[in-house]
Amino acid sequence: MSDERDRDGSAGSDDTGGSGAVVTRPTRPSGKRSRRVASGENVSSAVDLETGTEASPTKNGSGTAKKTAKKRGDGSSSNPFAYVWNYLKQVVAELRKVIWPNRKQMVSYTIVVLVFLAFMVALIGGVDLGVGKVVMWVFG
Repeated sequence: MSDERDRDGSAGSDDTGGSGAVVTRPTRPSGKRSRRVASGENVSSAVDLETGTEASPTKNGSGTAKKTAKKRGDGSSSNPFAYVWNYLKQVVAELRKVIWPNRKQMVSYTIVVLVFLAFMVALIGGVDLGVGKVVMWVFG
């Protein structure tokens, strides 16, 4: 038998009185899903690939997930005004979720953008002026 106890010394040389019991820790969840059951397989044959134990059945208890087709009229309407109204309601709902910056943050963000813009204008203007001088010197 080869385990951690054999590396430290003899199997009976620990301070527990020589019982030699191996302490096992519970396995941590790996975040991996268990293997899904194919349509022809039995539910009892589904095995969790990480732990080797039987996987639990799905919500409906059969082990196979049945998909239902969406009906055409579920989410949209043929009325274009209703479509636009629904779109605008969704836009307003999303805008309510936004965390808007306060005045101090807005001023600092604006200053950062303007400084970056001035730097890029100066850089591109300098490169353009330099390339223009070189072209006039070579071909001029």
